[in-house]
Amino acid sequence: MGRMQKQKGSRREREFAALIGGQRVPLSGAAKHAGEAHTGDVTGLGLRWEVKARKDGFKTIYRWLEEEAVDALALKADRRDWIVVMPAELFKKLIEEGITDHRNA
Repeated sequence: MGRMQKQKGSRREREFAALIGGQRVPLSGAAKHAGEAHTGDVTGLGLRWEVKARKDGFKTIYRWLEEEAVDALALKADRRDWIVVMPAELFKKLIEEGITDHRNA
């Protein structure tokens, strides 16, 4: 990974951490490669987060949310678990009003 990509990734991790009131995991990329237990780029709202940013890599997902005028998407590939995609502000609101740690639910 080049320096510019690393800077962009770190910037997005800090941005997301601030959005959810969480914190960035220092050296998260290095911890993943070393096999340490502390994985993820950000912690917050009782969850560990991997943050991904692409110039235009998620345009289909954004289009589905916008064109269908829905709050969230439920996605599933064959033989894989369901995943849910929703705007972070909505997710934060739902978490703050309900369960704060999925492991203690």
